Amino acid sequence: MALKLNTPTSFPAFPFEPYGIQLDLMQHLYSAIEDRKVTIIESPTGTGKTLSLLCASLTWLKDEQERARKGQLDALLKTKVDCILIGPDWVLEQTLERRRRELEGEDREKAERLAKARKKEAEMRKRARAHVRKKQKLVEEIQREDEGDFLPDDADEDRSDDEYGNLSPAVRTLMQKLQHGSRSGTNEEAEPVCTKIYYASRTHSQLAQVLHELRKLRMNLELTRPRIEDDNTGDEDVQSGSARTVSLASRKQLCINEDLRRRHGDIDEACRQLLNEKGKRRCPHLPPLEDEVRMIDLRDQILATPKDIEDLVGAGQNADVCPYFGSRKAIPQAQLVLLPYNLLLQKNAREALGVDLTNQVIIVDEAHNLTSTLLSLSTTRLPVRTLSSARQQLSVYLSRFRTRLSTDHALHLTRLMGLLDALQQYADEWRKIQDEASRKGQTSGHLSTDQKAGQRSSQQEVPKVGEPGKPRVQGVEVMTPSELLQRLGRKSEGVNLLEVERYLRSSRIARKISGYTAKALEKAAGEDPVKLAKVARLVTTTPPLHTVESFITSLTSANDDGRITISVADDLFEIKYQQLNPATHFQDVVDSARAVVLAGGTMSPISDVVQQLFSEVSVERLSTFSCGHIIPPTSLQTLVLKRGPRGGDLQFKFEQRGQKPLIAELGQILLNLVNIVPAGMVVFLPSYSFLNVVMAEWKNSGLVAKLNGKKRVFSEPQDSGEVDTVLREYSAAVRAVESQASTAGEGSRKGGALLFAVIGAKLSEGLNFTDDLARAVVIIGLPYANLASPELQERMKYVNRLQEQLAKANAPARPANGRKDAANELYENMCMNAVNQSIGRAIRHRNDWAALILVDCRYGSPRIREKLPQWIAKNAVVTETFGPAMKTLGNFYRGRRGDSKYCTMDLL
Repeated sequence: MALKLNTPTSFPAFPFEPYGIQLDLMQHLYSAIEDRKVTIIESPTGTGKTLSLLCASLTWLKDEQERARKGQLDALLKTKVDCILIGPDWVLEQTLERRRRELEGEDREKAERLAKARKKEAEMRKRARAHVRKKQKLVEEIQREDEGDFLPDDADEDRSDDEYGNLSPAVRTLMQKLQHGSRSGTNEEAEPVCTKIYYASRTHSQLAQVLHELRKLRMNLELTRPRIEDDNTGDEDVQSGSARTVSLASRKQLCINEDLRRRHGDIDEACRQLLNEKGKRRCPHLPPLEDEVRMIDLRDQILATPKDIEDLVGAGQNADVCPYFGSRKAIPQAQLVLLPYNLLLQKNAREALGVDLTNQVIIVDEAHNLTSTLLSLSTTRLPVRTLSSARQQLSVYLSRFRTRLSTDHALHLTRLMGLLDALQQYADEWRKIQDEASRKGQTSGHLSTDQKAGQRSSQQEVPKVGEPGKPRVQGVEVMTPSELLQRLGRKSEGVNLLEVERYLRSSRIARKISGYTAKALEKAAGEDPVKLAKVARLVTTTPPLHTVESFITSLTSANDDGRITISVADDLFEIKYQQLNPATHFQDVVDSARAVVLAGGTMSPISDVVQQLFSEVSVERLSTFSCGHIIPPTSLQTLVLKRGPRGGDLQFKFEQRGQKPLIAELGQILLNLVNIVPAGMVVFLPSYSFLNVVMAEWKNSGLVAKLNGKKRVFSEPQDSGEVDTVLREYSAAVRAVESQASTAGEGSRKGGALLFAVIGAKLSEGLNFTDDLARAVVIIGLPYANLASPELQERMKYVNRLQEQLAKANAPARPANGRKDAANELYENMCMNAVNQSIGRAIRHRNDWAALILVDCRYGSPRIREKLPQWIAKNAVVTETFGPAMKTLGNFYRGRRGDSKYCTMDLL
């Protein structure tokens, strides 16, 4: 095999003959991985994106394995030639053959071990079905008797970098054995180095779908077949030839300790407490150090067949071994690692798992959420109530243990106490100022000059603070971390935050103080069951000082990219650290990995992703791929409405949304649409507040009743618990059309259902309105974010400053062709990202069809339309008046008449 892998012309592992766009995608991805690229892939939902990503990446992985083996043999040959200048050829040939047999033997041994694990797993499943699992004996409540255990640990030089800093030495040793492959007492050899594909997505349900697609592939990644028979039923290629796969999840998803799961509070904290116990108090599902074979057996079962979260839990229960630690044990030998965003994107999480991204392949699916996820993960919130609790607990602890603390510990804790006092005092004084300003009726809070200047542009909407449906903001102030430290006064002077953060981590003082507080409260509670229940919740919740530690860690890593926000909204008073640059925490991933792939159904505008995440990546390393849909052009009608039936301009800016003529015009548009659109129709509005306004107005005018006469009307609820009910009723109403048509006259039946939803809310993402559930998706207005938000203003100010720095360095011309500055470009891109996600709810497979109707004259702007997915925008029809728009839609639905039994053509 050549040193460089050539891109295949076909992919035999694909389960069927791929469409042209699927083949193009797979070839692009294969070459991007081989060429060590950072690539952005846009492939609409329904085009087999996940299957194509898996097939191309695993095909490359198999070719890479074969190249690596050939490389070993070539290296051996070169060594022998260099060492044996003169010798018969048969010596070299014999040496190479011996090494070849050794490599095949290693592969065969691994394959046989996994085959045996599959057999054992099948037997365990049979036994589990035949016997009722014994009820787990309750684990005693975690309380320590020796107050010496509450003293801080002595810090050593290396502990500051120890990812197990909050666990006891014995547990740290166990974790290191689980993750780094120590084999005391076993015949196992050291963990092999294995090239991996890390496949990340947003939710575990999406990762479960990835496994479903993985099982479709006709691929055998075992270079050597096992010599024993595989007795498992099912497709042998799927069972024994799939990539060695492990799914990673949190303790909450994988814990099988029923007593622990029944407790209130943070299960992560409770698990860590339980790991520190000894004897019967220790978790019964984590094998002791001398019984590591049980954990290795579970590891082999995990790798033997691809498993989702439920499968991992079942395997752990059958083996009576913790699947949380078992899945981590499987990471070194896995070829495909499935994990949620947060475990991939957070460096401390990767280190705790033993995940090394060096020279590995990273695929981030559903990557349209990546920027917002990165910003969210880098945000640290410190409620002032939590700050007060941490300060109080530390004060009590110091009073009790001051005489028993070493000088070094006493000094560190005194400095920490001074820092907390300063934070608390500043927060109290700030709150008093805000309350006084509120009583006087003055505007509270603070906006910088740049923030005020940012409230511009007639194309942008500026929702007012206090908009209905949003919390009332009493006061807010934004500052840099250095400004905050300056305002804390003398108590914080001379405090080295790096030393404080290092001490908190190495001494594990947060957990020590929390444990002592729980014990003291339990003693004070006596036999009172209510007070004891509160103590039990305290034991299993995150210690307040941990939250403080996270905030201090943010301050130590902060630079010009970070901002501190202090705010009070209703009853929530908090100090927050916000990262302005989403690329900061993603840069480690980009720098370490061999290739990084961002894939999504809707990544447009792709330029926004490049600017926010890959501005530091060289042009040579960056590539993009955007494909059309597999549906024919006749299955999609994109229409822009610039005027309504009465001739009024349609422009739903924030300040115009309350105008009754505009609301009436919109109602008349929808009344016409429900007479044309068959089956289900989904209408997305910019906000809940606007949805409430129009529904109230239309109820008073009788328009809701008229809509109900044509289609049953539903609205997206603000309560998450009611969403499933509304969706079920909406789906039932759509499906009831056929039965109504068969039992009633053609003129008496309803035409399906009409669902009002909100852009960026619960129904705009992650749901499939397939086939008759959405024969039309209507987008009302452009959902610009709240420009009065201090956090958004700081981001806009930040990107403008970066643009100015770049201009000074490279002296480019001012933005041309109608382009805005970086801040307004960011603002507009955020809006269009939300629009594109809502649009993507309709067309979900090759035979699906629908109309996409954009109701706002601003969609007629070429600048706005070019930020739509190109497969949608390229055939968009922009109408100047309402009549031609309805004629275009009527022709479209007449052309689909044979595909739907529910089509009507009444035009008002």
